[in-house]
Amino acid sequence: MNTQTKVTGVILAGGRARRMNHQDKGLLKYRGRPMVSYGIEALAEVCNQVIINANRNIDQYQQFGLPVVVDQTDTFDGPLAGVFTAMIFAETGKLLVVPCDSPLIESTHLNKLLTVLNENDADIAVAFDGKRLHPVFLALKTELKSSLQHYLASGQTKVDTWLKQQKLAIADFSAVPEVFINLNSLTELSALEAGK
Repeated sequence: MNTQTKVTGVILAGGRARRMNHQDKGLLKYRGRPMVSYGIEALAEVCNQVIINANRNIDQYQQFGLPVVVDQTDTFDGPLAGVFTAMIFAETGKLLVVPCDSPLIESTHLNKLLTVLNENDADIAVAFDGKRLHPVFLALKTELKSSLQHYLASGQTKVDTWLKQQKLAIADFSAVPEVFINLNSLTELSALEAGK
């Protein structure tokens, strides 16, 4: 298997989680397990290497036995800063990106992102739930690193804007929109656990 066909997975756990009372979302428990562990499990089934992007609680994230990479800047520049950091670290031609707060994602969903990327010869495949894009569920080529570096260096951080500048393919998940539930509050976490 050559480098271009290998895949690195990254879990984005680098945010401030302002709506979660600044608690680290990836470390909060969902059904008795830290939320980040669900992303790790899904990525491990389809990726050659898995890394965690985190900017705090590094020691706790290291306990998962995976490399933990910190943003190149210390200003919490959003998901793209984590994607860029993962691109620097990755030794593969492709990168799979998931957030740390979506415990319903599974390896079949990630395989679909990769398939859409490959079949459309795209630079990036992004998840679509039938109503909107989910720009932190991505499969992309790591050769976009310089493009992303220039974008971030210009002071821009909006994911959607950068995605639209690339050869983009849409992965249609309208049949299973619930897998993109991301938990932004303790109330949402409790409701999901209770099956509401």
